[in-house]
Amino acid sequence: MAPLPISRDERSAAFFDAAAQGTLLLRWSPATGAYLPPTAHIDPSAPLSPLEWRPVAGTGEIVTWTVLPPGGDVVALVELAEGPWLTVAVRGVAPTALHEGYQVRIGFERPEGGEAVPVALPR
Repeated sequence: MAPLPISRDERSAAFFDAAAQGTLLLRWSPATGAYLPPTAHIDPSAPLSPLEWRPVAGTGEIVTWTVLPPGGDVVALVELAEGPWLTVAVRGVAPTALHEGYQVRIGFERPEGGEAVPVALPR
């Protein structure tokens, strides 16, 4: 099962522009030097400091996962090397091969009619 199409808005345009080129962007807080998830609008430790978009390596490891019926799609929580966690579909690996700490890299899929979205691929 392919991910559902997602539509961009003004706040997410930079993320989806980069995703279409195969680059993962995270939010960066200059005030604290911390990476935050792409959905972050503020840094809770410095709420008045604006966030920036920064490209990241897009590597990480699986923290936990589940198999969704019907069809057996795998959805995982991935801790990126930079710290934030992403919830993404897993592609290219059997659910029985997954384990905590399984190394992945972020790739992208473009569901028909939607934006490119991140997915986890074996590293």
